[in-house]
Amino acid sequence: MERFSAWFKKIFTRVTGLVSDDIGIDLGTANTLVYVNGRGIVLNEPSMVAMNQKTGQVVAVGADAKRMLGRTPAHIVAVQPLVDGVISDFEVTEEMLSYLIRKAQDGKTRMLGPRVVIGVPSGITSVEVRAVQDAARNAGAREVFIVEEPMAAAIGIRLPVKEPSGSMVIDIGGGTTDIGIISLGGLVNSKNVRIAGDKLDDDIMNYIRSEFKILIGKKSAEDLKIIAASVVEGETPLEGTVRGRDLVTGLPREVVITDADIRDAIASSIDQLIDAVKEVIETAPPEVISDVMRRGIYLVGGGALIRGLAGLLSGHLGVPVYVSDDPLTAVVRGTGMILEDLSLYEDILITQTHELSPTE
Repeated sequence: MERFSAWFKKIFTRVTGLVSDDIGIDLGTANTLVYVNGRGIVLNEPSMVAMNQKTGQVVAVGADAKRMLGRTPAHIVAVQPLVDGVISDFEVTEEMLSYLIRKAQDGKTRMLGPRVVIGVPSGITSVEVRAVQDAARNAGAREVFIVEEPMAAAIGIRLPVKEPSGSMVIDIGGGTTDIGIISLGGLVNSKNVRIAGDKLDDDIMNYIRSEFKILIGKKSAEDLKIIAASVVEGETPLEGTVRGRDLVTGLPREVVITDADIRDAIASSIDQLIDAVKEVIETAPPEVISDVMRRGIYLVGGGALIRGLAGLLSGHLGVPVYVSDDPLTAVVRGTGMILEDLSLYEDILITQTHELSPTE
């Protein structure tokens, strides 16, 4: 009977694969990436939706919505439906997922909805997990599986997550940084902190407002971070030009910002990030830390691209720190690898049958 069940499951999987596309989603605060089984990464869109408040209709999603940021009339609002990696606006998140799933399937209607694997921050509550699952199901998913982002990232960069050996990943995203030590298919120790890309953008905005008396927007701060962010002084100075409103005259003004200015702006947040990593290491079992010291720590996510960060962390921790190949796509690549062999990774997934505890 068991052999027949396994055979039937295999045949069913093959048949449903012909009528639906399995999809992996890295559901991030700043950007959402989508992987389609057999095709690879097909979408990388900002996690943003533009809504018409008069009609309640969605005007634009993703890159189109981000282009509207700061440029919309009063009745159109561009919003990020995820805050710190979790859903803050259920209906808008559902609209965004529906759009992404349709676009990933080239707008074609399938006989069955796709199976979807979604990466979420570690340590989120069962209620938050249920919200992600419900939003994905309402957006058209047939089955929904949840995986914690440090685990997905470790799988995506091909660390031996199933072995009895410790591996450490730091995923610096838009809303949160996920720090996780992994062994035997589970998180041995982890911490989720709200020191990530969005916080650094706020730091830059506040610094320029304080030091230069210029008011700039979040998009300008993010552009500056990409152009000039560096946590150590390099051989070649970096600089970027920013335009904003002079707080004294009220008129437009342009100023050149250097990498030294950016270092001053983000120094406090980087120190907090280092302290959080130290805390995870200090509270982990010594045998696992021995493995981490031998193998090193891997940085993934957009924040991994900040110049000098790996070296700075290594100097403070006494452990080799590496920036993974293509760190922006590590999590979504991990969801894709899970989709290719769900049975291999089913013990690390939170399935759609996840039950809430009475206290939640």
